[in-house]
Amino acid sequence: MRKLVYLIACSIDGFIGDPGGDASSMYGFVEGEYQTWTLDEYPETFPAPYLASLGRADAPPKRFDTVVMGRGTYQVGLDAGLPSTYGSLREIVASRSLTESPYPNVELVREDLPARVRELKAEDGPLDIWLCGGAEIAGVLREEIDEIVIKTYPQVYGSGLPMFGSGFAVSDFALEEVHTFPNGVLVRRYVRKR
Repeated sequence: MRKLVYLIACSIDGFIGDPGGDASSMYGFVEGEYQTWTLDEYPETFPAPYLASLGRADAPPKRFDTVVMGRGTYQVGLDAGLPSTYGSLREIVASRSLTESPYPNVELVREDLPARVRELKAEDGPLDIWLCGGAEIAGVLREEIDEIVIKTYPQVYGSGLPMFGSGFAVSDFALEEVHTFPNGVLVRRYVRKR
């Protein structure tokens, strides 16, 4: 069975964006050894135009063939003129406000996102599903998440969007990997204990 992997960037104090959802202060850390590692391990998590600028536009997906995101996360790409930010991936967007998909590989889910994710996980295939964000969607899908990959950037926000926008409930995960980089970025991979 395929896994839902919540791969997310956050500040040291656990915020994925400022109070308005902006995480652009973290972009400056995507350089050097950390950028090389991320491009090697998770190339499909970079926007398609960025991969093209690096000469990697034709690189096949390595870990994911589908990305799930909320309307706010999707809007960042739309605002940049990208109706399909991750061109090689099937994009699942949870939205009640969009009435029709702006691009062929973008599927809108208006109701029961957990059920749709369970269907995706049951599909055949060697690649997993990337939960891109945001906080509200992560909260809705918390019980469906099989792995969490946290890219912690050396910044403190003080307040903002938490990793999970949901009520209190304990879910146990086991630490599987830790990677540290010279620029202060720390990447941890956790697997759900079932």
